[in-house]
Amino acid sequence: MNFNWSDLLTVTNFVRLLDILVVWFVIYELIVLLQGTKAVQLFRGIVVIAVVKILSVVIGLDTVSWIMDQIINWGVIALVIVFQPEIRRGLEHLGRGSIFVRGKRQNEDEERMINELDKAIQYMAKRRIGALMSIKMDTGLEDYIETGIALDADITGELLINIFIPNTPLHDGAVIIQDNQIKVAAAYLPLSESNLIPKELGTRHRAAVGISEVTDALTIVISEETGEVSITKDNELMRGMTRENYLRYFRQVLLTPEDETKQNAIQNWFVHIFGGGQRK
Repeated sequence: MNFNWSDLLTVTNFVRLLDILVVWFVIYELIVLLQGTKAVQLFRGIVVIAVVKILSVVIGLDTVSWIMDQIINWGVIALVIVFQPEIRRGLEHLGRGSIFVRGKRQNEDEERMINELDKAIQYMAKRRIGALMSIKMDTGLEDYIETGIALDADITGELLINIFIPNTPLHDGAVIIQDNQIKVAAAYLPLSESNLIPKELGTRHRAAVGISEVTDALTIVISEETGEVSITKDNELMRGMTRENYLRYFRQVLLTPEDETKQNAIQNWFVHIFGGGQRK
């Protein structure tokens, strides 16, 4: 039997392929939306319910199957009620077309964050106010966020400075920044046990190195003894960072390259799927 490529290259098959790509794109956007949030736990629960439903049908557990049907039927309504604010926010973003200009808008938000961080770093370094700030990258930080005090506040230099003023309720521990917001303050980060850390460095530096050992977070440390600014990422400790050094590093790590911002959402999805979408 001869294989004919023309049998595959038909309008019907093209529409089917497009249908599959659209579904995968929606799934990808949903995963990006849920990544690093507590909604991931809910998503896992939905997966468990689906698995139990399938197994009950295969095995023949009619009662269990009926119960799962009721949970699924009423669960859809419950999800709409519970996630009403998120659904509304998502529809508003869709209406503004933000999905297709995500790279550009993200760069604007992160440039603003860099400026506010710079303001806080300059103030605290000159006055030798100790600080520890960790910025979520790709790896979720939920385990550490849960140890802190929730703020969910916009990033401003003034707020960061006030958090770390000595003898205030929030100055101990770390600030965790996620989605261009101050997610929590006074969070506990894992302490590194590495013997390579200089002995003159204290708990803040050990916590900064510790979080860099288990996640890809970018962490900023300001020494209260010397005012020195250090950065950790990917198990690397960079000490004595000048203003020029850390601003250049922030922009290199946090900002999306200009050529990538010109790609639309579907192009970015293809790049990510085929291995080129990792942050550089």
